[in-house]
Amino acid sequence: MELQTTWFFLWGLIWALFFVTGGYDLGIGSLYPFLGKTELDKRMMINAKGPLWDGNQVWLLTAGGVTFAAFPQVYATMFSSLYAALMLILFALIIRGVSFEFRHQLDDPRWVKVWDTCIFIGSIAPAILFGVAFANIFKGIPFDGQGIYQGTLFTLLNPYGLLGGVLFLLLFMQHGTLWLAIRTTGDLQERAVGTAKTLWPVLLAVAVIFLIASWFATDLYENYLAHPAYFLVIVLAVVGLIGTRLFMSKQAWFKAWFASALTIIGCTFFGVVGLFPALFPSSINPRFDLTAFNASSSPLTLKIMLTVVIIFVPIVLAYQIWAYNLFKTKVTEEDMVY
Repeated sequence: MELQTTWFFLWGLIWALFFVTGGYDLGIGSLYPFLGKTELDKRMMINAKGPLWDGNQVWLLTAGGVTFAAFPQVYATMFSSLYAALMLILFALIIRGVSFEFRHQLDDPRWVKVWDTCIFIGSIAPAILFGVAFANIFKGIPFDGQGIYQGTLFTLLNPYGLLGGVLFLLLFMQHGTLWLAIRTTGDLQERAVGTAKTLWPVLLAVAVIFLIASWFATDLYENYLAHPAYFLVIVLAVVGLIGTRLFMSKQAWFKAWFASALTIIGCTFFGVVGLFPALFPSSINPRFDLTAFNASSSPLTLKIMLTVVIIFVPIVLAYQIWAYNLFKTKVTEEDMVY
């Protein structure tokens, strides 16, 4: 039981790390046509995340791999139930990656505009769909005792799911503007800062609405009421959100970005803690829920994987810390390379 519990929270932590690292580059892409007024602005936005964005996807692959290896039944049911949404995310991420490489291959405004549009779509679509998917997991997915999904893509586009999509998009956009404030200068930085300040009260309002909606649309609060200490997770998210605004007012952009990261982690674990021990709850009947205990791999598999994680995750984290430290300097016009 201890192994399953450990892996449950490792599963949540890896998703949180992806949302922190991948979230800001999805946020930058979602703001790409609005903050990128000139070709120089757009190239600066791409270069601000360019050396790091592909490395951030490691956590997405890890999250998928952990789900497959530690909770294979959850993987099978999740990827069949959410197949359409996950394929849309996959195609959007592929299009985005290709766009970074293709947009400069021809000196034709129409060519560049096509790939700029793909960067925007390939960023905003995953940001929203990740939120829709996780909000629906918090709410419960309509699958039966055989793990067969009883719905369509549009079933996921319910009010609570869409609210989750808006929340994730705002979190990532806020995160992205702060990264631009760290790495850019001049008019682009000023627009990024102004956008961050504009987004913050909207994000606050949507976060509060989401917390209230979760009371009525989900069973997440049952764990919180049974274990009041769990409310510290919500406090963590609130502290991060308030800290983001305080640090923005002091123009401490790195601290604001880390506070934003804390908010994202808090929001992710709000759902993870509320779900425990369910990883993939059924909205049809609680007896069909896939939990950390009835859907996990064998104890031997979990032990071997835990050893691998203990060895390699610190290596990946150390590499990413090194890379972020290496590319923490401002992007200048002289740096404009693809």
